[in-house]
Amino acid sequence: MPVLFYHITRSSVEDTARTLMERALGAGWRVMLRGSDPARLQHLDDWLWLNPDDGFLPHGLAGGPRDGDQPILLGQGAAMPGTKAVLLIDGAEPLPGEAEAMERVWVLFDGHDGGAVNRARGLWKAITAAGTPAQYWSEEAGRWEKKAESGT
Repeated sequence: MPVLFYHITRSSVEDTARTLMERALGAGWRVMLRGSDPARLQHLDDWLWLNPDDGFLPHGLAGGPRDGDQPILLGQGAAMPGTKAVLLIDGAEPLPGEAEAMERVWVLFDGHDGGAVNRARGLWKAITAAGTPAQYWSEEAGRWEKKAESGT
């Protein structure tokens, strides 16, 4: 499966992540949401408990005694055994061999943050140079559109 890059310009990283995680759970997949900032992961943990009012995504913050039981695990480390999807935010990157082992790998980046865009470009180059298929999706026109594809 290709690594899917999502260039976020209209929605938020949180909302896009939530939509993707809901779909993954609907497919029966365990999800690892990997970030680079512990405070941001704590914020997402809190946010997922509170939003939306009419729904709940079962999840946990890595480092607890039940990490292996979480349908969605938020953390900075490796995915737990049985994980089928990895969602990367805030400059987090896939671990070696991870993209090939997963059903999905998503890279979400804020299109209004120049640093995030540059990190995503660098990751795209590294992933495609390694021969891993990748797709670039943008929501600039108001809906998600595939803008580029490599190696598929």
